[in-house]
Amino acid sequence: MKTTLSLKPAEVTKNWILIDAEGLVLGRLATIVANRLRGKHKPQFTPHVDCGDHVVIINAEKIKLTGNKVGQKLFHYHTGYPGGIKTRTITQRLTGKNPGQVVEKAVERMITRGPLQRQQMRNLHVYAGSEHPHDGQKPVTLDIAALNRKNTAAAKGEV
Repeated sequence: MKTTLSLKPAEVTKNWILIDAEGLVLGRLATIVANRLRGKHKPQFTPHVDCGDHVVIINAEKIKLTGNKVGQKLFHYHTGYPGGIKTRTITQRLTGKNPGQVVEKAVERMITRGPLQRQQMRNLHVYAGSEHPHDGQKPVTLDIAALNRKNTAAAKGEV
């Protein structure tokens, strides 16, 4: 009788993946990246082990949103002081000093919370521009736009 294969952390092989986020829809990009970080695309996926890949995302400031989210999506945060609730639109966050944080938060909220999530999120590297310092790892390019025509906002005529 065969038993289910359960990977040990020492047996995991991690690959490096490069994704160009220019023109991609945020939610669709985040789901694909979250699955890659968890390792669900691998046949030897083990839920309690970090068996995902390293994912490098470039051009994070050029992602697209569908529908009316550009003007209506609001993010609330608190400064820690009494009455310190602040609100920003998603366009303010994308044009701010850290536009990659929008992608990071979208992916982070799609991964199960806990210590394993924090370990998996360390494998995500997001950069606003097209430059990244991970050329030495020889990341393989993953073309998300070619996976499904709905992954790009240009296919729908959205801006």
